[in-house]
Amino acid sequence: MFESIGRSFLLVKTSWNILMQDKKLLAFPVMSGVISLIVLATFVLPLLFTDGLKDGVPGGSLVFYAALFLFYVVSYFVVIFFNTALITCVYARLNGKDMTIGEALSASTRHFPSILAWALVSATIGLLLHMLEERAGFVGQIAASLIGGAWGLVTFFVVPVLVLEDKGVFDSLKESVSLIKKTWGESIVGAGSIMIIFLLIGVVAFLGVLAVMMTGNSLLFWTAVVLFIILVVILAVVASAMQGIFVTALYQFARTGTVPSAFDKDLIQNAFAPRQNVQSGFGGPGNI
Repeated sequence: MFESIGRSFLLVKTSWNILMQDKKLLAFPVMSGVISLIVLATFVLPLLFTDGLKDGVPGGSLVFYAALFLFYVVSYFVVIFFNTALITCVYARLNGKDMTIGEALSASTRHFPSILAWALVSATIGLLLHMLEERAGFVGQIAASLIGGAWGLVTFFVVPVLVLEDKGVFDSLKESVSLIKKTWGESIVGAGSIMIIFLLIGVVAFLGVLAVMMTGNSLLFWTAVVLFIILVVILAVVASAMQGIFVTALYQFARTGTVPSAFDKDLIQNAFAPRQNVQSGFGGPGNI
């Protein structure tokens, strides 16, 4: 367990070092977040200034699902577009090249049809999972979580393949599954290690806000709340950039067997491991 925790911190440290060497990588999650908020406002604000918020649209109506699907498509497109730019820029950085933000965004623009197609596929899956949760209650929520986790696993390398190999959506999905099976077996272990660490930081900060609330000082409390919100935004941006670095490095290793010089080879190889081998007592890399 302690070895796994140690590897997690090493992964974070290495990704952090790369990010500090190329801080412009932060621009992509920032732009993605800002535009995503604009998209959300575009869908929500009309309800605030009409009777839509009071009367609502029936949850099971065709209009509701059509609007939700459109929101999913636009939201996924924004996220995938900027993830594409981030991965392109990170890949260039890991291979000793310098790419500007404009060049990375231009690379994303060139993949517009593929990004839109993947957004449509992702939105369809998202809508189906939402319907499952809505119609099957608690059991549906569990099933949706399991299916969503499995979907996240098989699509782990889709964006890198789609962008760096210039393949279509379904070929990218097939290649993503192939890369996972070829290199690390059936179960990805530790892909969320960076996110977990940042989540823990957020939890500690939230506990600090609760502690301030106990003092009864309103001014101090609201100051703490504002600082907490700012911290959450910063953590989300940094974590997203670091995750992009890590995923791109793992893709390069899975595809070519070559580990970027910034990452330790054993660290990358042990980042993912077949879960069943560990549980059954056979030898193999540890989990993160």
